[in-house]
Amino acid sequence: MDKSYSQLLTDIESGEIISIILIPNRREVVVEFTNGETNIIPIFYNDQKILRLSDEYNIPLTVRDIQSEQRLANFITGFGFTLIFVLSLSFLIRRSTKLLNNLQSFSGRSLEVKDDVVKKYTFDDVAGLNEESDELREIVSFLKNPQTLIDLGAKTPKGVLLVGPPGTGKTLLARAIAGEADVPFFSISASEFVEMFVGVGAGRVRDLFKNAKAKSPCIVFIDEIDSIGRQRGTGIGGGNDEREQTLNQLLTEMDGFVANNGVIVIAATNRPDVLDRALTRPGRFDRRIDISLPDRKARHKILSVHARTKPLCDSVNLQDWATMTPGFSGADLQNLLNESAIYAARNNKSIISNIELDKALDKARFGLLSKPLSDPTKKRQIAYQIIGKTLVALLIPTQDKLEKISLFKSIGDISGLTYFTPDEETIDSGLLTRSYIYSKIVISLGSRAAEILVFGSKEVTQGSQRDLENVYFWANQMVTKFGFSDLGPIAFESERNSIFLGKDIMKNRKEFSQKTSKKIDSQIIAIANNAIQHAITLLSDKVSLMDTLVDELIVNETLESEYIINSLNSYLSTT
Repeated sequence: MDKSYSQLLTDIESGEIISIILIPNRREVVVEFTNGETNIIPIFYNDQKILRLSDEYNIPLTVRDIQSEQRLANFITGFGFTLIFVLSLSFLIRRSTKLLNNLQSFSGRSLEVKDDVVKKYTFDDVAGLNEESDELREIVSFLKNPQTLIDLGAKTPKGVLLVGPPGTGKTLLARAIAGEADVPFFSISASEFVEMFVGVGAGRVRDLFKNAKAKSPCIVFIDEIDSIGRQRGTGIGGGNDEREQTLNQLLTEMDGFVANNGVIVIAATNRPDVLDRALTRPGRFDRRIDISLPDRKARHKILSVHARTKPLCDSVNLQDWATMTPGFSGADLQNLLNESAIYAARNNKSIISNIELDKALDKARFGLLSKPLSDPTKKRQIAYQIIGKTLVALLIPTQDKLEKISLFKSIGDISGLTYFTPDEETIDSGLLTRSYIYSKIVISLGSRAAEILVFGSKEVTQGSQRDLENVYFWANQMVTKFGFSDLGPIAFESERNSIFLGKDIMKNRKEFSQKTSKKIDSQIIAIANNAIQHAITLLSDKVSLMDTLVDELIVNETLESEYIINSLNSYLSTT
């Protein structure tokens, strides 16, 4: 219980206090009472009355000096803060020194690929790229025997640019060169050149070529060169100065005032359109090797290479699987066999059969699939969309081949699956006819046409949204790029200057009048309206067939193309 100053005086006079401890610096006394309690009571500065009363009533009074205790506490506190400051400063100095050493020791870091890594890859491991491999074999021959070029007065190419979509084998070709050539091989990613510190990228380029020249003849491989090789002076604000300085240093090293004898630079990119022209000119990159997606024969060779280490069932015909995978890159084919092996292991199988390959192919095409909707009404409406699109695809001339339809859907999608295998010749040639594109638009509108015929125009759903997006895309391409409209053979849009480069972001990219823009819109709408009427005409007398196939699809959830084709042929023969 806290006591007041006046009560303290009363307690002293009444003899209820055993001892008093005076602490002058705090202006308080510690009082011990006869009942065993101890209280701290504040007093006045230089309080003489407490001294007189304690002496008068014979109460022991002790004076405690805490200045030494305060000095010790202050010393410990100050020492602690000083120690923390010193440790923090030491940590920052070590971090700064380590970072500086990393920046300064880049030239000491070996970028040379060792022989035990290089020999793992040769041109025999690169399947489906025969012409490209032959081009690079010449580079290897030049490095091994440069005298043949010297006798003819020719020079070894300074640079080779590998261009192609992701997964087509650009890096694998570079590794094959390293495995075939009996010369030092330096490898680095272009992103490693650029740092937040000014001048580091240019310094790294100098150090890289300094090390390469010391071991010439040799090969320098730069992966993803578009990281530093983009066109200079582009983008908002003039671009990144550090990146441009790095590119300038690379240009100087490849073909500047100093000879770069014996060093061949091989670079890879999938964005050749953004590279600076000074980088791609002869004298720097003398050769450009375009690596496209593999054709059927190349896919068969790639599958054969990756199937060496996988136990395949005797019924697996890789030639058939090469036919079923148009548009697949080498990385996609490798992943196909890997996923099939995972499915086999999941089912405790010792060999890979066509069942596992088929599941892996579906996963590569559609991703993870979810179960159909449980609502029977909505399920039936989706089934009519699928059947309508399928029948239109079979009734209209098209090179694409129907493979399967299913009520199973990709995660995040509403409708089911209607898959067509793209025509191999169309993919290889890259030429799209007007009738081919128009057929794709009509097929995409088959699902909407079926809904209109069965449920009425007021009961259509958004389940065919993705198909409608394809309709606009292809109709827009026909009018604005391919000249497939009544506006004439004119391309109103061009991909020569990508907005990625920042050249057109600050101005109106349309180079035609508002009147022409309205005509373009009207042509796109006309193509879509003609296509939907075409699809409705194709399906108008086949509603009963759609009803039968929808019932089959709801029961089985998946129908093969052969069954649908036979059903359509039987229906046409009886009508």
